[in-house]
Amino acid sequence: MSAILSVTTPFFALILLGWWAARRQLLPANAVPGLNSFVLYFALPALLLRFGWRTPVATLFDPLLLGLYLVVGLAVVGLSVAWARARGVPGGDAAFGALVAAFPNSGFMGVPLLVALLGPAAAGPVICTVLADMIVTSSVCVALSQALGGRGDNARAAVLRSLRGALSNPLPWAIGLGALIGALGLQLPAPVTGIVNLLADAASPVALFTIGAVLWRATPHTGAHGEPLGPHRLARVVAPFRPVLPEVLLKLALHPALVWAGGRALQAAGLPLGDAALLALTLTAALPSASNVALLTERYGADTARVARIILASTLLAFASFSGLARWLVTAAPSGG
Repeated sequence: MSAILSVTTPFFALILLGWWAARRQLLPANAVPGLNSFVLYFALPALLLRFGWRTPVATLFDPLLLGLYLVVGLAVVGLSVAWARARGVPGGDAAFGALVAAFPNSGFMGVPLLVALLGPAAAGPVICTVLADMIVTSSVCVALSQALGGRGDNARAAVLRSLRGALSNPLPWAIGLGALIGALGLQLPAPVTGIVNLLADAASPVALFTIGAVLWRATPHTGAHGEPLGPHRLARVVAPFRPVLPEVLLKLALHPALVWAGGRALQAAGLPLGDAALLALTLTAALPSASNVALLTERYGADTARVARIILASTLLAFASFSGLARWLVTAAPSGG
């Protein structure tokens, strides 16, 4: 367990440092969008590009891994929507709650964390999930939000807009370009490789620090009349996580459990799913919710505060749940594969 904590603790500690820096106003609020842009358009694409050309194409686009992850993800979406609707959550909010319950922070957090924990071979399965969630899961939940929100006529337009947003995101293109470079056996010029390496090495710390700042911005810090909230009053404002606990439990417990069980079923059926790939896929599902879902929720007019609470709660709890699950899986997983 100490070996796993030695890997996971720095990652979560950087999130905490970002939160603290934003709270102390050492990181101004207007600087956070700039950090996000740096990670999204420069550092993280460089990281994924580097992994893309170093990872076999068959691993990056493994149909068995993609199929397993998508089936489980859509099952989590369906269960989350049904559970939320039974609790009286409006349809649009239920759909985005489902997205945040099924969409792990695989880009900003998952790739560097799981590679540090499991080795470079984990990059392929994690990148599979990035593509699946950005293109498929997000589009399905956007369509559900429009249909269940009483705007069914706009569902098709919303899905097309979501797909256009996914295609305008640099991450899938970085993955594809890296895969192409690797498949063709190309060698980039040394200066270009140096630039890519510098940006890629910056991706993990800046992304994690930014997540912490984003989480601070997502929570209320003033009262109804704009007065600052002291620690005790702030705790009472941030405390009402009970209404979103079902989504948090789906994200941190059921999602990885279903991936693990589904993978074991595929292995029992004789399908070529390796133990290492299944371990990486399961731990990806156990990551906290993706912080960028709050931006998507705001764009479509759903309850952003509710989604922010899910993201915040899942991130706070994931340090213990992810580390514990990683310890159990690394011990329980058969060797080899």
